[in-house]
Amino acid sequence: MAQLDLEWLRVFEAIHNTASVSRAAASLGMSQAAASTALGKLRSYFGDPLFTRTSQGMLPTARAQYLLPVVSDIAAKLEGARDQGHEFDPRASVRRFRICMTDISESVLLPGIVRAVSRESPTLSVSVEMIAPDTAARMEDGSVNLAVGFMPQLDAGYRQQVLFQQSFVCIAAQEHPRIRSRISKEQFAAEMHINVLTLGTGHEDLIDRALRRLQISRKVALEVRGFMSVARIVEETELIATVPLRFAELAKERMNIQVLPPPLALPTYAVKQHWHERFHNDASSRWLRQRVVQAARESGS
Repeated sequence: MAQLDLEWLRVFEAIHNTASVSRAAASLGMSQAAASTALGKLRSYFGDPLFTRTSQGMLPTARAQYLLPVVSDIAAKLEGARDQGHEFDPRASVRRFRICMTDISESVLLPGIVRAVSRESPTLSVSVEMIAPDTAARMEDGSVNLAVGFMPQLDAGYRQQVLFQQSFVCIAAQEHPRIRSRISKEQFAAEMHINVLTLGTGHEDLIDRALRRLQISRKVALEVRGFMSVARIVEETELIATVPLRFAELAKERMNIQVLPPPLALPTYAVKQHWHERFHNDASSRWLRQRVVQAARESGS
C-alpha cells in the first residue's frame, strides 16, 4: 500500500468544505488535475469513493464523514506543531486562514482584515464562509480558525473577545408613502416586514423575544436568509425591516433608504470573535486574532 501523503489530507478537507474538486484546488493554490490526482490516491488508500457527485456538489460518503474529524485533527496538529516554540512569521508562511462570519461582519470587518493581513504578508490568504450550525464543531477540529459575529449558543471550551457593540434600527424606503423620519409603534405593527433568518446565529431570536415581551407582533410579508438583499428590497418596496445598525449605516451610503430609531426597546448585543480553547496559545491563531481586532478598530468600532 502506498504511503499516505499529507498533501492529500489538505485536499480531502478542502473538497469536504467546498463540495467541489475545482474549488478545493483553487483554495489550495493547486491545479484541478493535481487535486483530482490526490483524490484518486485517497480513494485507493482508503478503498472508498469518499466523495460522490450529486446535485449539491461533491458530497462525502459515510466513510468520509467518519474520517473527517480524524483528518482535520491531524492537519490541525501538524499546523500547530510547525509554529510551536517560536513566534509566527507571516512573511514566511503560505497558509490560508479560514474564518466564518455573518454577512454583516463580512461587510463591516472583512475589508479591514484583508488589509491588515496583506500589509504584513503577501503570501498569506483568507478563506471566508458563512457561520453555520457546524461552525462550532469545525473550530474545535481546527478546520476553521475563527468565527466572527453573534454566536450566543457556543458551549464551554470556546474563547471569545468583544469587537464592538451592536444595536437594532428600522429601515424603510426614503420615499415610503407613510413613514417619514420616524416610525411609531402603531406603524411598526401595521406595516409589512422583512424577517431575516440566520443560520448559526441568534439575531432573529433577540428581536422575537423582545417583541413577545412587549406583546407586539410583526406582519411578515417576506423571509430571507441573510441580510445582504434586505436593503435593496426595502429601497424598492414598501416593506420595512429591523436590522443591526452597522448594516443600516453601510446600506444608507449606497441606497435610497432611511434609518429610523425603533419605536420600542430592543436589546443590544456584542459582536465577538470566537475560537476554540485548543488553539488559544497557537502563535498563528494569536496573530490572526490581533489582525481582526485591528480591523474592528479601523472600522470605527
